[in-house]
Amino acid sequence: MPDLIARAEAFARQAHAGQTRKGAASEPYVIHLEEVAGFVRRHGGDEIALAAAWLHDTVEDCDGVTARDIARVFGAAVAAVVAELTDDKALAKAERKRLQIVHAASKSPRAALVKLGDKTSNVRSVAASRPVGWSLDRCCAYVDWAEAVVAALPEAPEAAQVEFLAAVAAARRTFGS
Repeated sequence: MPDLIARAEAFARQAHAGQTRKGAASEPYVIHLEEVAGFVRRHGGDEIALAAAWLHDTVEDCDGVTARDIARVFGAAVAAVVAELTDDKALAKAERKRLQIVHAASKSPRAALVKLGDKTSNVRSVAASRPVGWSLDRCCAYVDWAEAVVAALPEAPEAAQVEFLAAVAAARRTFGS
């Protein structure tokens, strides 16, 4: 199975090549994927969860990558987790964000762990390198929303929840809120 993780990492690195984070530092996007995969590994995710951690944004954010591609290359189990984590880009952003909260409670344990890692990475990123054009109020609103998503997730390992809450507390200190 480690081959599955290595293949997912290579696929994600290639799919996200040239993409950067929204922050002022314009870090390579793959750093986010590394952070999410590291989180999932630290908190006991299995090979399928780790592969999904690498692939969680490919369908949503990479041109030419489809859910069928993920299923064909990585199998139905990985594809199912990635599908749970993929927003419908045809919807307005506000609706996608609302639906993340609504659908959080029905996530599988694997998808919930990846989602928790994703939100932890994103909260840290927003605090470390404020996205271009974002006010402090918008950053705080993002952290509030991330908390709402995580609060709605099924139970996750306690250490994973503690790590997320530490990221939120650090972000709030950064923003002075």
